[in-house]
Amino acid sequence: MSLEWLALVSAFLWASASLLSVIPARHLGTFAFSRWRMACVSVMLGVMSLVSGGFHSLSLTQMGMMASSGLIGIFIGDTCLYACMNRIGPRRAGLLFATHAAFSAIFGIWLFHERLSLQGWAGAAFVFSGVLVAVAFSGSKPQKLEYTHGALWLSLGLGLIAALCQSLGTIIAKPVMMEGADPIAASCVRMVVALSAHVGLRFARFPFSKAVSPMNMRVLGIIALNGFLAMALGMTIFLFALKHGNVTLVAIMSSTSPVMLLPLLWFFTRHRPSTGSWVGAILVVCGTALVLAR
Repeated sequence: MSLEWLALVSAFLWASASLLSVIPARHLGTFAFSRWRMACVSVMLGVMSLVSGGFHSLSLTQMGMMASSGLIGIFIGDTCLYACMNRIGPRRAGLLFATHAAFSAIFGIWLFHERLSLQGWAGAAFVFSGVLVAVAFSGSKPQKLEYTHGALWLSLGLGLIAALCQSLGTIIAKPVMMEGADPIAASCVRMVVALSAHVGLRFARFPFSKAVSPMNMRVLGIIALNGFLAMALGMTIFLFALKHGNVTLVAIMSSTSPVMLLPLLWFFTRHRPSTGSWVGAILVVCGTALVLAR
């Protein structure tokens, strides 16, 4: 049985974690938040991999590929995503990030010669269209998690770079996962390399790498929970889905995260999703049904 549906689990975990990221990301700043989150997740994944012996499933060549995947997909991609989120909020940042599905579909067809049935393409089109409709037309009333800081063109650029890097990181990781690598150990390698890059920036004393405000236990607890949901669980499940599934479909399923974010925003902000959001959600559900029933 195809396991692309696991990418939906990742999407939900990423949506939940994105809400948890708002407070610590604005408290510490983009780079400090990413550094602390990666440190927490590296410890979690490292302990799990040592206990399970997952590192033995990776050759030096595979570790190098996963390191490249982490540097591009996590260090550059995640940093750009949270920088974008700090500027325009999780909803609109999620809309830009959802374009990674389109990038991944192009790369999957080009590099892996993947093919989808007519039903699969129809489902993918429904899901992608639904994500764009749901988020783009989710309403314009002010919300406490909606804001705009700085130049819009820079926010757009950061969101699209994050999406492209996520796609490239996925493409690099795919061959390694197909060769039987342990998803937890593979995630750990990606995370440790991304963390090393962030620590290097801090040791080099780049001004933007410094925390905006000092760390405290409340913020650290939120970061640890965010990292556990998004990276320790979400990314590991995503790599497992990638190991057994089609790159295009896994990317499409994981791009539903912004739609899953809408009911969570409704719950926390008391702002009911608009008609456009419901239409988009219906398209996503129909598209998912077509993909999984193919």
